[in-house]
Amino acid sequence: MALLGDRTRTAPAAAAAPAPSRKPSRLPGLALAALGVVAASTVHLLVPAVPMLTAAVGLGIAVAHLPGLRSLVREAARPGLTLAGKRLMRLGIVLLGLKLALSDVLGLGWATVAMVVCVVAATFFGTVWLGRRLGLRGDQPVLVATGYSICGASAIGAVSEVRGSDEEDVAASVALVTLCGTLAIVVLPLLQAPLGLDAGQFGRWVGAGVHDVGQVVATAQTGGPEALSQAVLVKLVRVLMLAPLVAAMVVAVRMRAGAAVAGRRPPLVPLFVLGFLAMVALRTTGWVPAAALDFSARAQEVLLAAALFGLGSAVHLPSLSRTGVRVAVLGVCSWVVIAGVSYAGVLLTT
Repeated sequence: MALLGDRTRTAPAAAAAPAPSRKPSRLPGLALAALGVVAASTVHLLVPAVPMLTAAVGLGIAVAHLPGLRSLVREAARPGLTLAGKRLMRLGIVLLGLKLALSDVLGLGWATVAMVVCVVAATFFGTVWLGRRLGLRGDQPVLVATGYSICGASAIGAVSEVRGSDEEDVAASVALVTLCGTLAIVVLPLLQAPLGLDAGQFGRWVGAGVHDVGQVVATAQTGGPEALSQAVLVKLVRVLMLAPLVAAMVVAVRMRAGAAVAGRRPPLVPLFVLGFLAMVALRTTGWVPAAALDFSARAQEVLLAAALFGLGSAVHLPSLSRTGVRVAVLGVCSWVVIAGVSYAGVLLTT
């Protein structure tokens, strides 16, 4: 009995649980992302031709490779930068819904809506097919296809959330789509006259073929007010396609996961997509004052800039260089596809 009593007394000491490890702080990374937003905004103010979101991606990549900051970005700041790249991206996508009213979409006519759906489908499936043929790894073909066909970095962020994509794949895809969208600001206006497009047709072509909303505005405004108005409306129809695309991705993830992980499968419509649709519905009511819409637009840009800085900081150039040529080929080919299909669509519907 004494021996049994000794065992009873000594067992808890032997089975003592280890001290819980402290969760890494996210503050250093969030602070670095905030500084990145300030720096990107400064670059845009000094060089207006460089969009703020493009500058944010570039600065994130640069910071990750500076000898003095490399260890900070990869260690102490990583948790906060990852949080910025995911959670702040979701908030930016939700606010994106306030730019779109269903009444504007209906005003374009069903022919234009059908044209946009065809452009999105042709670009998405064509890019995925070509990316697989080029032997690109992981989710890169799907992410590049999403960014080109819908709305640039925002769409990439949304799809990567439900697919659980590798952070480097996301960052590389964002960098490529952002670069090509920025080049469109220079290239597409030079093609308006040779292609024989009037202001309205040019605006619709830009809205159907350029990736990010900000890049659409920067490109279309060169054609005048009518071009800008048409471009924004057509672009927002493409943005509306984000919700069904994400839902389709969730279905694909569920089918791939199988019944073994049924309890952990993502919801059919993720919460941030429901938030995006709720903001579309709210904008459609006409109850949101202009001042609130302006504030929302600025907040969205800041959130997306912080997210893109975080994603850019995850790019590892030596790793990227191994697939860099193939990714670049995919980007150029996808750009040609969306420009060509959208041009044909504009001619058929105007």
